[in-house]
Amino acid sequence: MLPEHLALREDAGMDFEAAGLLDGLDGDRRRAREQLLERLAADGTSLDELKSAVAEHRLALLPVDRLLGGRYTAGEIEERTGVPAGLLVQQRRLLGLPKPGPEDRVFDDEDIDTAKSLKLFLDSGFDEETIAQVARVLGEGTSRLAATTGAAFVETFLRAGDNEYDAAARFEELAKQLLPATQPILVAAFKQHLREAVRRGMLGRLELESGQFSDAVEISVCFADLVGFTRLGGEVEVQELGSVAGGLAALAGDVVQEPVRLIKTIGDAAMFVSPEPGPLVAVALSLIEAVEEADMPALRAGIAQGSALVRAGDYYGHTVNVASRVTGVARPGSVLATKEVHDAAQDDFDWSFAGRHRLKGVSDRVPLYRARRLDAPAPAREDRAEGRKPAKAAARRASKRKTKRD
Repeated sequence: MLPEHLALREDAGMDFEAAGLLDGLDGDRRRAREQLLERLAADGTSLDELKSAVAEHRLALLPVDRLLGGRYTAGEIEERTGVPAGLLVQQRRLLGLPKPGPEDRVFDDEDIDTAKSLKLFLDSGFDEETIAQVARVLGEGTSRLAATTGAAFVETFLRAGDNEYDAAARFEELAKQLLPATQPILVAAFKQHLREAVRRGMLGRLELESGQFSDAVEISVCFADLVGFTRLGGEVEVQELGSVAGGLAALAGDVVQEPVRLIKTIGDAAMFVSPEPGPLVAVALSLIEAVEEADMPALRAGIAQGSALVRAGDYYGHTVNVASRVTGVARPGSVLATKEVHDAAQDDFDWSFAGRHRLKGVSDRVPLYRARRLDAPAPAREDRAEGRKPAKAAARRASKRKTKRD
């Protein structure tokens, strides 16, 4: 019995109309759809695949899908590399990808090399839990990268008036040209980030004696978020909202200066860390200024200093939670910090006491301080609220500026 997609052939072509794949189309659009379907069927695409692609409005992307598609099952990769199929499927799941069936051909030639590398890491002493942690982080990062790259690809190369065949042919040809060019970019970016991580790492006497690397660090943590971003989501188009979030991510990357590091941006928020609080305060102020100049919703920032736990490139613990809570009570356009940050950087900025605040998860009221640049004028109402007369506050700031210059 012939396979289903071959059984539908009539002379040189498949009966796409009988399969319902040409419904609602006429003229040039119908001819372009039929031409694309004939090409895909000739390349071995099954009827079910064609139906799914049409129903999901991704027929024009199917040639690129097939270009990226797999050739091997997990069992076939095991036969070629000796790495158990179960471990390969587990790694794929850890990357955030769907679990394949025994007969699903989702693996490609690169996966053969990946399996060999996985075996090398295991043989060198990495345990499976450590490798799993790396895979989870890799999956999170590459998922966002793939989504961003895919959207940029379509936005860049889609042309007004395209029919499905023209778009599919152009996308496939460009993917063939550009896909190999991504590998050196990814490898170079990873090596540079790994180098920076090694430079920041410390291997002291305690680590050498215990044989364990300490993942607890003393760090300053800053969160910054856009005020009213959630409400804005109900007032503007999704594309405009995405533009605002993308703008914050770009500005956050632009203002970072050593030793401050941008850990992540998530929608309306950015997280920074620094071993020194002063540079972190400066970056927070710069970001607020940059957001204001970009005519975006107002930004606010909160900073705390203390111990934090490092896991998978992210930071956790009480200090991180406090920084987040401080951000929540900060006013739009302001940088609010805990006493530890204030005391460590009190000579570098103009500080004003912002009162004691109840923070979730903290038993006592926490004293907080508002940071401004030494040459920035302070609103008179802020000085009155803090129990100081505007003239005295101005004199205090002038004295600080003079001391700093001297």
